[in-house]
Amino acid sequence: MKRRAAIGLIAGGLLPSLWPLQAQSVGRSPRIVVVVPVGQFTRAEESDPWKKLVAAFLQGLNELGYIDGNNMRFEFYSAEGKDGQLDAIAARILETPPDVILAAGGGANEVAHAFKRLTRTVPIVMANSSDPVLQGLVADLARPGGNITGFSGNAGPQVEAKRLEFLNEVLPSGSRVGYLGLKIDWNSSAAAGVRTAAERLGMTIIHVEHTPLGYDDAFDLSVREKLHGLFVARNPWNFSNRRAITGFATHRRIAAVYPTREFAEVAGLICYGPSLTDLYRRAAGHADRILKGAKPSELPVEQPIKYEFLINLKTAQEMDLKIPEHLLAQADEIIE
Repeated sequence: MKRRAAIGLIAGGLLPSLWPLQAQSVGRSPRIVVVVPVGQFTRAEESDPWKKLVAAFLQGLNELGYIDGNNMRFEFYSAEGKDGQLDAIAARILETPPDVILAAGGGANEVAHAFKRLTRTVPIVMANSSDPVLQGLVADLARPGGNITGFSGNAGPQVEAKRLEFLNEVLPSGSRVGYLGLKIDWNSSAAAGVRTAAERLGMTIIHVEHTPLGYDDAFDLSVREKLHGLFVARNPWNFSNRRAITGFATHRRIAAVYPTREFAEVAGLICYGPSLTDLYRRAAGHADRILKGAKPSELPVEQPIKYEFLINLKTAQEMDLKIPEHLLAQADEIIE
């Protein structure tokens, strides 16, 4: 098996250095490792967002002069959704510590925690974290204070409330909406903002809880509760199961709003949130600065600067749902 095809617990071989960097010893290429809780890269289909997102990170590195197999060594690992695998992967990787670890996916927090339990020195860059201060990963966004830094995909309750407002535009008054998320999602500050917005909009919102690997109970509850709408939380499990979620919502004619454009690309009705490809591309800049001597403790955790609002008009037509013209006019992209 080729090194670039390493998935799970298979580590790569050494490559000669052609371009030593400031923070690297002469004669050695920096080793950059990407770890995700679920998903694939090298065996993924071209349409799989994991391939696109990791490719965006690599593109960012390429733009900064790093070429895999030339002056950099790149490795990808996935826990493939299996309990306990992240800790095992972290331990195996740290047997020969890499120069930078990219904690990727909506589960960047889980990846970062797995490594933090084992090291306080190897630099970790989060590509798409959620509430890193609240979860104890960093001391402060401006000055993280440890070996972890990166990017947060959570710009605060206001963005989540805006998502609910978009959903409200296509639903009848007094609608019942399900919040599809884990228990930790429902207890977050982002969900609190959604509940406050629901009260203001005259909507009833209930927690439709799923587990990391189970959605049947959540889907059954949605049907029993006769929900008009579905608010899909931003977590790695929803991201990885987006086809099943959008398929369920469309089949049951439940209008749904999703956190990123990747859901709209697989028939999600309305999507509003940060651009993941932009976050991954920018993460390459943090990796570059660390390789050139910057300390993660002093690199601020940055928030999204690019947001995307998409409407899948094809899905709306399949559901016999009328999208208001003023909402269509606001969309960055309409999928027909």
